[in-house]
Amino acid sequence: MIANRARAKINLTLEVLGRRADGYHEIASLITFADDAYDIVRLDVGKPVGVTVSGPFASAIVGENIVRRALQLLADAEPRLKLGAIDIEKHLPVAAGIGGGSADAAAVLRAVQQANPELAAGIEWTSLAASLGADVSVCFTNQTCWVTGVGEKLAPAGPLPSLGGVLVNPMVDVPSDKTSQVFQRLQAPSIKQAPVRAAPPPEALHRTAQLIEFMRRSGNQLLAPATAVIPQIEETLSIIREAPGCRFAGLSGAGPTCFGVFDAPDSAATALQREHPGYWIKPTRFGNSSS
Repeated sequence: MIANRARAKINLTLEVLGRRADGYHEIASLITFADDAYDIVRLDVGKPVGVTVSGPFASAIVGENIVRRALQLLADAEPRLKLGAIDIEKHLPVAAGIGGGSADAAAVLRAVQQANPELAAGIEWTSLAASLGADVSVCFTNQTCWVTGVGEKLAPAGPLPSLGGVLVNPMVDVPSDKTSQVFQRLQAPSIKQAPVRAAPPPEALHRTAQLIEFMRRSGNQLLAPATAVIPQIEETLSIIREAPGCRFAGLSGAGPTCFGVFDAPDSAATALQREHPGYWIKPTRFGNSSS
């Protein structure tokens, strides 16, 4: 039995550089992971190949599970791989802007890699990850990265200071094509008309104040279109900003999960949960370590 944490992905910054002819968007994003907010993915190579999902958000998954697609790609890439039964404890909200499905798929890749050390060197793991989705590559690395291209170009970003934070999701219904709607509203320029400039990595961000200033200056370019699709994002950000001790509030991905930076995340989360019992609220730290 091999277990991996599929940690929540957090876009500390997100710039959309343009839309390619194939419909994908080139981005530049500083992405990190929550140390204390994650699904648990288990692989049992002693059981038949299959996927089961449990946990508080298991019933929220609709359509094809990306983990099943990951297993099929692995089997096609190397038939000799030991696969097996995958069990996912789903603790992260679905379609929430924190890469839950991508993190699960990436955790499966890591588990299979661990279970097959004699075959691992012959597998193009990064290519497999990229073929599964834009966020799977960075989730596979499981560490803070400066992400460009359509999500497949990764550069380690660190060392960064560890931030105390609170994740907040208003738990509202979102359209099944939420991300597509958000990008349509953004109306990013065609790359043919506006060639993509090379996105430089952020300057040295060794201190908390430097990192927060970079986040404030860069922002998330999907905020306005995401709020148009999910209006509750505006209220969620306002709630976080007004909480005592908040140093920064932002949106992760296309939302609706927002995050706040706090020196005392546990007490901030307790206060927020007391005032908004229907929200999903999770205190955590945004760190560079892998888990």
